[in-house]
Formats: sequence, structure tokens, C-alpha cells
Amino acid sequence: MTRETDPAARVPDGRLHGDLPVVDAAEAAELVPDDATMLVSGFGSVGYPKAVPRALAAAAAGDGDDGSEDADAGRDLSLSVVSGGSVGGEIDEALVEVDAIARRYPFQAREAINAAINDGRVAFADRHISSLGDDVRFGGMVDTDGSVAVVEAVAVGPDWLIPSTSVGLTDAFVEAADAVIVEVNEDQPLSLAAFHDVYRTATPPERGPIPLTAPDERIGGPRIEFDPGKLDAVVETTGRDAPYEFRDPTDVDLRIADRLGDFLEREVERSSLYDDSLRIQFGVGSLGNALMGALGDADLGDRDLIYYGEVLQDGLLDLLDAGELRSASATSLALSTEGQERLFDDAERYAEDVVIRTGDVSNGPALIDRFGVVAVNSAVEVDLYGHVNSTNLGGSRMISGVGGSGDFTRNAPLSVVALGSTAGGGDISKIVPKASHVDHTEHDVDVVITEHGVADLRGTSPRERADALVDCAHPDYRDDLRAYLDRAGEGGGHEPVDLDTAFDWTDRA
Repeated sequence: MTRETDPAARVPDGRLHGDLPVVDAAEAAELVPDDATMLVSGFGSVGYPKAVPRALAAAAAGDGDDGSEDADAGRDLSLSVVSGGSVGGEIDEALVEVDAIARRYPFQAREAINAAINDGRVAFADRHISSLGDDVRFGGMVDTDGSVAVVEAVAVGPDWLIPSTSVGLTDAFVEAADAVIVEVNEDQPLSLAAFHDVYRTATPPERGPIPLTAPDERIGGPRIEFDPGKLDAVVETTGRDAPYEFRDPTDVDLRIADRLGDFLEREVERSSLYDDSLRIQFGVGSLGNALMGALGDADLGDRDLIYYGEVLQDGLLDLLDAGELRSASATSLALSTEGQERLFDDAERYAEDVVIRTGDVSNGPALIDRFGVVAVNSAVEVDLYGHVNSTNLGGSRMISGVGGSGDFTRNAPLSVVALGSTAGGGDISKIVPKASHVDHTEHDVDVVITEHGVADLRGTSPRERADALVDCAHPDYRDDLRAYLDRAGEGGGHEPVDLDTAFDWTDRA
């Protein structure tokens, strides 16, 4: 394990450093233009600003200091909100309820913003996480003229800040924004600085390779630095994140986990890629959290187990505590409330093995390839030729966004899609004739795992893929899928398809 410094030495002494423009949240909110592009910290529903968004929502509603409400006096906000990942209700609920968000990029995970997107009230654009920082820094997604970065930190100085529970794309947002507002949250422990490794990539064409040679190496420091002329306001706040609460694993989850564990045991023995260690990534969520448990039970021989992904979830803490995980690299501490308490109570110990990076490093395509990461992500549906829909129910209703699944699925030497075979209480098959929306093509997906089987698609023809995927479908749907393939096959072709009936299955959703 290579360390630039002792992680504990990175923890600052105190939260506010130097002469700072300290104001309250309402005053800071007044500095955000009505039609601003607002770049907010946050990833995995943690590390997002709380007080300023609440103050903006109150201003839009016309709430007075005494709690009175005068809608006619409210601000007419039309914000374009950009985050690295999912954030809390202070942004994606409170601001939506007062119609303060006109545009939202590129990932969200709360019912209010999701409904507004699907109703057409909020314009939404999905995007891969690895390219988001450059999109913002270099004008590829939003107009950052007059933009404001509103970020949560554990400490701040005149030209620097230390993020709280996520790093995400905060570094890029602060660089791109014309103004910066920092919420210093005293309920987020200063010890979080020990986890952070902020590294800023250069501007193309002078950009060189990211100098990370091992998943647990540190190449930066805990601070995000910026032009001191950008710092418009510092707000002292309190209040913990409202993170994911992982459901208990279902019987289906556990059966998928068992199949994944069995597959990985065979794979590490078969391939020289894993002679010394298994490097792996899991998508965020309850299934991903459950799948991590499979690694604790799998027989990997004397190989080290290393996590290189986006989010640190509770399942990884369990593996660290059991001594079964050598290290974890991510961009967010996306833990449950209980998981946060575990980490905060013993931060110095965990920081020896956990590194929290910027999103363009955690999701960097070259690094995923360099470290030979096994990608494990879930999906809405998989079609018979291996095309994967991760984002849109029935092909049209956005769920949350592609997030980092594309970064890992496309660039990993081994990409796995793990999902239950049905949804809707068994009324909907998740193995379908033709995906109603495609996020990951047949060229990017190597293995599909359900509770009913493992379809290893590597080196197979489309017809062979289809046969393997039918065997992974729920038994109730296999005869219908085979009948579909028979009809499609009558027309011939490399990937036989019956367009007249392919999307009949979508109607069942």
C-alpha cells in the first residue's frame, strides 16, 4: 500500500480558517441568481448542501422570516441544477415542490424530481459520470457563465475547502463556477479529510495519464483549491445526510449472490487476470450491497480482494471489518445511517484502507482498464441478444440515470449484469425479446446473472446468446421467449427479430 502521507495527518485543526465571508443561509441564497446554473456537491445521496437549497426553496415560496407565506412575493427561480450523483430532499424535493428547478443534470434518485422529469416539468439530460467534470469545465453540457457552486465541506479557508462525505465532481464544479458558496457542516466530522484524495486532471491536449499505479495509492490531498476571488459566502450549518437505507436482502438477492460467488470462484481460477488479486466494482443499491456479501463467502484462494468503484456501501465495511477486503477506492461514502456511525466512530482505522477520490479518477476509463476491474451492475431489463436497459421503464419513464454503470460496463475487462428475473411481483419478465431502451450494448456486456442462472456471453453468436439468456429467465416466461425466437428466426438474419411482436412485452409493464 502506497501512501503519500499518513491519512490522519490530513485532518485540519478547526473548520474556519482565515478571513471568510460568513453569512446565514438566507443571505447566501440571495447571491444565487434566479436563473443560475447551480453546481452542487453530493454523490450517493451524501455530501450535498442542505441549508442554502432550503433557503432558496423558502424564498421561492415567499416564506418570511416569521414563517408567513406570500406567494406573490416569492422569487421566480428557474435553476439548472447539476450534481455528480444523487442528492438529498433539500434539493430534489424542496426545490421541485416550489417549481424552482428548470433543468436537472445528470442523475437523481428521489420521487419528486423523478415525477417532474417524467411529466416534462423539468428538462433532464443523462450523462456518464466519467465525462461530466469535463462537460462542465469546458462547456459541453451547461453554460457556466454566472454559475454558482454550492458545496458542503468540513473545513474551509480563503482559497480551499475540504469536502464532507463525498468528493464526486465537486472539484470540477468549483473550478468551472464563477462563484462559490461553502456550507461548513459541523455535524460532518473533520476526520473525513483523512479519506479524501483530490487530484485535478490537466486540460487537454496537455493532459497526461493519471499517475495512479495501485487502487489504494494516494496522488493528491484532502483540499479542493480555488481562486479566492470566487468565494462569495460561507454558511455554518448542521445536519447529517439523508443517505440510502438498504433493504434487507430478499431470497432472490441471495440466490443471485450465490451464483455470482460461484461464477467468480471459477473465473479467478480460469483467468490469469486474477493471479494476485480480484479488483471489483458494484453498482449502488440494495442488490449491490447484498452482492458484496457473496465475496465474503466466495473461495478466492489466497488472492487479495480490492474494491475500485464509485461508492463505499455498508457491505464493504463488513468485508473490511472481517479482514476480507484489502482496500477500497470510491468517490462517495454512500452508507446507511448505521454505516455512517460505524465509520465516523473509527475513522482513523478505516482511512488506512479507504480512499475517496474525484469522480473522474474513480470512474476513469483508463484506470478501470489499468486495474482490470470486474464491473457488477444491475438493470431494468436485458434482451435476448444482450442489450441492457438501465434507466427507462417501458422505454420512456426515467428512473434515475445511467450514473457510472456505463463507465465500468464498457471499460472493464469483465462486465457482469446481475438482476432478478422478474419485476412487478412476477408479472413482468426482465429478460425480454428486445430492450425498450439501450444503455449498454451487446458489445459491452460479458455475463448476465439472475437467480435462475449464469449466461456467459463471451465469444457467443447472437443466437447462442439468446439461448443462454432464455435459460436465465424465469421458468414462467421461457416458453414464450422460445416461441418468440422461433418466429423471429423465420425471417433469418444475424440477429433475428420479429418487430411486429418484440415490444408486446413492454405493454405488460
